Amino acid sequence: MTEFPGILLASASPRRRELLDQIGVQHETALHGVDESPRPGESATNYVQRLALEKALWVETALAPSLPVLGADTIVVCEGRILGKPAGRDDALQILSSLSGRTHQVMSAVALCRRGRHEVCIVTTDVEFRELTAAEIDAYWATGEPADKAGAYGIQGLGGMFVRHMSGSYSAVVGLPLYETAAMLMSFGVRTGLKR
Repeated sequence: MTEFPGILLASASPRRRELLDQIGVQHETALHGVDESPRPGESATNYVQRLALEKALWVETALAPSLPVLGADTIVVCEGRILGKPAGRDDALQILSSLSGRTHQVMSAVALCRRGRHEVCIVTTDVEFRELTAAEIDAYWATGEPADKAGAYGIQGLGGMFVRHMSGSYSAVVGLPLYETAAMLMSFGVRTGLKR
């Protein structure tokens, strides 16, 4: 099998870049042109997996790179409703209020493509929030952290103090499940920090 020194990441997420750095995967980023709107009647599981794969395929088709292409997507789901990035302050306050005192799911899908071969995996993590006051939610929005995060919070930042309990993959909640991603990368012959 041909060994690849790195990958092309179909994402501009600084968190995904940091996670790939953490496991020693060399990568370059490429922006995709995928419409991220859910389709009518599409389940959360199908939606997140479709987006991860479409992002990888879009970049592979547009750039025809020699390296494997990794696409990923992370969504927050509460009581069956997909909670994306907030449209603004009011939306963020509503999202965070809906998560307060409840358990929600964070679904992260990863897709890897190279010349006709592709694999997709999904990791679901249960995250329980403590009760949040309106003042806390407002103060959290004022920090700027929720603005570009699915579910209007970042577990790796200030939002981590809202989490009472978590069952599953921490790195998947941040944006990239490392165990599953590393296994997929190695199956494609991509070097990680453990390969010399």
